Amino acid sequence: MRISAIVTVMAALALPTGAMAGDDDDDDMKFGMAGILSAKNKEDLPPIILSAGMPLTDAPWVLKSGTYYEFEIQGDGSQELALVGPEFFRAIWVDEIVVEGLEIRPLGVDSVEFDEAGEMEIGFVAIKPGSYYLKVPGSTGETQRLEITIK
Repeated sequence: MRISAIVTVMAALALPTGAMAGDDDDDDMKFGMAGILSAKNKEDLPPIILSAGMPLTDAPWVLKSGTYYEFEIQGDGSQELALVGPEFFRAIWVDEIVVEGLEIRPLGVDSVEFDEAGEMEIGFVAIKPGSYYLKVPGSTGETQRLEITIK
């Protein structure tokens, strides 16, 4: 009896929300996602720019726990640059990292690095409220650090 209940719950969770509620929501069906991964719960963040001596972003990020976010990191190749933020990466669930059309679904991330010009996109769900950062390792300037708050 318990196994059938678990299977029923798992099957219900696998269905898009429109299929469960009789709702014909095209966005959820198009993305094939329900709940916190639905298109209605997704926000795009401004890109992070990795360029020698340039600010990473214009303003700090304030995120809401349970919301799905996507952002791009754009490296101009002016210098080999990385971003570190292990505490931030442990406070989120990384859905995917996309590099040149290749989707990576990591179990965890500590940092990312650009040896040459390129772009990557990261999709994640903010989970653990708190104050975090992403920064260029070894830098001391405020413009080389992105302050992030998850509420």
